[in-house]
Amino acid sequence: MKDSWVRASLKDIPLYYNPKVKAIRMDTSINVLGPNTCLDEVLNKCREMDLNQYPAPYSDGLRRALARKYGLHEDNFVVGNGSDEMLDVVFKSFMEPGETVATPYPSYVLHSFFVKINGGRSVTADLAPGFELDPDALLKEKSKVIILCTPNNPTANTFDHRDVEKVIREHDGPVVVDEAYGEFAKESFMPLVDDYENLIVTRTFSKAYGLAGLRIGYMASNLKMADQLQRVKIPYSLNRVSEAAAIAALENPRYVEEGVKLVNEQRDALSDGLRALGFKVFPSASNFILFKSPVPSSDLVSRLAAKGVLIRDFGKLRLLEDCVRTTVGTEELNRLLLTKLKEVMEEW
Repeated sequence: MKDSWVRASLKDIPLYYNPKVKAIRMDTSINVLGPNTCLDEVLNKCREMDLNQYPAPYSDGLRRALARKYGLHEDNFVVGNGSDEMLDVVFKSFMEPGETVATPYPSYVLHSFFVKINGGRSVTADLAPGFELDPDALLKEKSKVIILCTPNNPTANTFDHRDVEKVIREHDGPVVVDEAYGEFAKESFMPLVDDYENLIVTRTFSKAYGLAGLRIGYMASNLKMADQLQRVKIPYSLNRVSEAAAIAALENPRYVEEGVKLVNEQRDALSDGLRALGFKVFPSASNFILFKSPVPSSDLVSRLAAKGVLIRDFGKLRLLEDCVRTTVGTEELNRLLLTKLKEVMEEW
């Protein structure tokens, strides 16, 4: 391959996070209860499914199930191959090449990735002290699209509902509220999608629903905007097995409720344990915790991985110097994490 064949704006694009170590994964912020309990029954039924047939182009069955859950119309929803596909569709739909997308900083790294691969330009507005949203700074950028996530990844806090609403009300363009961890938060913008002409809310089945390997995501907006997004989304992008699993998971919410309950029970205890080991712990409203290491975070993460536990290093990013992120686990997983972290710090 010749370098000249590659689109100029993509020659320096890096690969996404792809650890090679074999360890207990506390770096992905998924549901630590394991795969969703609906899967056994779903997969048995799928053996009788005619998988030689295409799925419905726009996953109508899942959209109807989502409409029942949220009290909206099925045409408010677009579903596909993970919420990452949903984000990609947003930028394909509304961003011309060279236009800007504003995001808070620090936030989810793949937001800027999708902007770049679609020919746009990312601009950022630093979060205020305490990792709070600065709506005026975001609005000042005069971007075509604004995207933010709440709870925010990797800082784990939710943004003030009024600050997010200010951004939606005052921005002349699409505003995407990424609620990948929304099941762990007390408030959602999903009920407001018909109230604003510019609001898009994205969610996923990868986190609280325990279906990360099946890659199911969705977004909701008002009917006119959702219709435009649906026209851009690749037809058939969600397979029949994944759609069946998502519908079953929505019809049996107990698994999600138990996962959220576990996080609420374990998060404070894990935070206290981290503080006792000398780490600075930031407030969390999600199923993961960001904390700052008194030793270089890269060394901390690599030494911990060598002991069989993997957490995520963000320590090379501005405003997150020597910070790392861990999933909130079961009591057993959290005890293992704290034990291995203690060993690392003592060896240090």
